[in-house]
Amino acid sequence: MSDPLLKEVNYSTLEGSAKLSTMPSETPQRDGRRMHPATQMIREILDVSAEFEGHLGRELSVNPTDLAAMEHLIQSGPLAPSELARRLHITPPAVTASVDRLEAVGHVLRTHDAGDRRRIVITASQASTAQAMGVLMPMIRDVDRVIESFDADQQAAITRYLDQVLVAYRSHIPSDGSA
Repeated sequence: MSDPLLKEVNYSTLEGSAKLSTMPSETPQRDGRRMHPATQMIREILDVSAEFEGHLGRELSVNPTDLAAMEHLIQSGPLAPSELARRLHITPPAVTASVDRLEAVGHVLRTHDAGDRRRIVITASQASTAQAMGVLMPMIRDVDRVIESFDADQQAAITRYLDQVLVAYRSHIPSDGSA
């Protein structure tokens, strides 16, 4: 059974800035308080981001866990399987299965660590990284164009706001990593 206070209006069919101007000034929350329109837009950005990740996964022919593994490898560089498992919050056998799938389709390579030849590290393949970047970069450039359309003071204010949103989000994640 769905909670009517948690139902969100679908603004995704509205165009550009019309979205914000036609949103109700306050969206109900469970405790009866209202959600600021900017907060509602962040919620929508999170939803669209999840949709985009689904698109990226389909383009790369990988499931969500394998896509998350690839994201870590592309962003961080080579990782030991144990570190990849820790970052993905999955068991070592599950990370082995993920790496096996990714290796089978050419997305990752298992190599020996240059500093300790006994240690195996997982690396995103150059071709896979290029394929992922080919999907990601047009979207990133479009987002950059949006922020660049604001003057320097506005950009600074937007950046401060987003920084504080990150601080707020992180403050609700248990420090013991149980989230």
